[in-house]
Amino acid sequence: MDPLQTTRQLAADSFPEAVWVILSGSVLTSARTPGSDLDVVVLLPDGAAGAPRRESLRYDGWPVELFVHDRASLAHYLAKELPGRRPVLHRMVALGTVAVGDAADTQAVARRTLQAGPAPLGQAEQDTIRYALTDLLDDLAHAPDDEQAVVATYIWLRTAEATLNFRDHWIGNGKWLLRELRDLDPAYADRWLAARTSTPAIRDLAEEALTLAGGPLFAGHRVAGERG
Repeated sequence: MDPLQTTRQLAADSFPEAVWVILSGSVLTSARTPGSDLDVVVLLPDGAAGAPRRESLRYDGWPVELFVHDRASLAHYLAKELPGRRPVLHRMVALGTVAVGDAADTQAVARRTLQAGPAPLGQAEQDTIRYALTDLLDDLAHAPDDEQAVVATYIWLRTAEATLNFRDHWIGNGKWLLRELRDLDPAYADRWLAARTSTPAIRDLAEEALTLAGGPLFAGHRVAGERG
């Protein structure tokens, strides 16, 4: 089945008023699998009913994830994901294929944002990550045998995020965590993958990540609280 043709038919059936429709995701790449879905971003006219929303459905045999916006909501959600450094919607817009309409201007802006990378972390943000990773390594050093594997696995994931953050790179969820590491440094991504079953190797990678931001941090770390 042709995913692009299916997307065009879905747009004609459900969004005849759409300004543009973009199909994105692994379904358009060599990473496509039998379980790949259609990630579809829909831009409706300003103020249109039903926007913004996210909706999951099945259409013509395909699982579909819809991301429906008008210009104001699209701008809001694109801006909202930048502080978290996970540009999910940016990637869908920038790297997708237009099925309906003309999204060239919007795609160009999203591509420039991806290429520029996230804003550098502030000192407080770096310290928060350093403290969390330091604390996890301390847990690992004192964990009983039945807990070590759990703590090590958690450190393995947090180490990847810390490395991406400390090197001013976008981070990702799930499979996109590995994809972002490969984009940053393929050799490092291979080392990170190879370490996943070795607690000493995970510890070494975590300590290496900490050196990028000044080393471990515990004593002296302080975060002001909020008054209720």
